[in-house]
Amino acid sequence: MSTQGYVLGPTEGEHLIRNAGSILIKVDPSRGSNNMALGTQQVPIRTGIQVHKHHEADEVLFVLEGTGFGTLGDGRMRIEKGSAIYVPNDVWHGVENPDSELLLLWVVAPTGLEAFFREVASAPGAPPKQLTREQMNEIAQKHGMQVQ
Repeated sequence: MSTQGYVLGPTEGEHLIRNAGSILIKVDPSRGSNNMALGTQQVPIRTGIQVHKHHEADEVLFVLEGTGFGTLGDGRMRIEKGSAIYVPNDVWHGVENPDSELLLLWVVAPTGLEAFFREVASAPGAPPKQLTREQMNEIAQKHGMQVQ
């Protein structure tokens, strides 16, 4: 494990598939970062990100491409390329994208979201995981999250 850091190219990182969209984990404990995790998430049109919260992690969602709506606490606001959503721990948040595919950059501190993605997403080419609401809740709780 390099303590000097590293550079990953655009397609490098751990590739997962969730709701037919690609997730690329770029920074996480498996690569030497014990304090934060970072990656990208492709959110196909109309799939969104279910409203949830992280009990101990702060998160930033940055819109690289597309448009939609971000939910933060009781608010709902339009998001577009260049928008950033800062989510303190224990605040409900989610994303809707009725008209456009989204490409998001996500950052969490401390780590944990990447481990959640590993459990709910599939490797490229593998069949998608079919999880019940109860299974999603159990996995979320295991990783310090709660889903609505």
